[in-house]
Amino acid sequence: MGSIKSFANEFKTFAMRGNVVDLAVGVIIGAAFGKIVTSVVNDLIMPPIGKLLGGVNFVDLFINLDPSITMPDGSPITSLAQAKTAGAAVIAYGQFVNVVIDFLLVAFAVFGLVKIINMLHRKEEVAADPTTKSCPYCVTDIPVKATRCPSCTSQLAEASAQA
Repeated sequence: MGSIKSFANEFKTFAMRGNVVDLAVGVIIGAAFGKIVTSVVNDLIMPPIGKLLGGVNFVDLFINLDPSITMPDGSPITSLAQAKTAGAAVIAYGQFVNVVIDFLLVAFAVFGLVKIINMLHRKEEVAADPTTKSCPYCVTDIPVKATRCPSCTSQLAEASAQA
């Protein structure tokens, strides 16, 4: 009984760490973001591209690997849905094109987000007060509040004047 309680406490400690919770939130938001991007690709981007290419529906682009299989009435298979219903083996390259565009949009969005976050971090670093200064005699980095250089033992005039 004690080992189960110990295991439960260890798991609770692990699961409540900031990194694990942040990761879980990231995965959930990422899944929702993925659905949005998929909708953008399927519903907003691909229809105009298909229209520009002569009314092509990318979802229905496929290669029938078994042309001997036809619809029950004997007509040839003309859509991916019909091929799946008939049980024909197909290469659905139209869906692959949709997934590639979907991936590229997600990758571009993540790249943009990381770029913005990095830019914000750089601004924070620049805005922070410096904690070191350079010794005018030996050019060693020393704390801003130092009155004597620990490397060359020179008395720092500007620090003495401030004190």
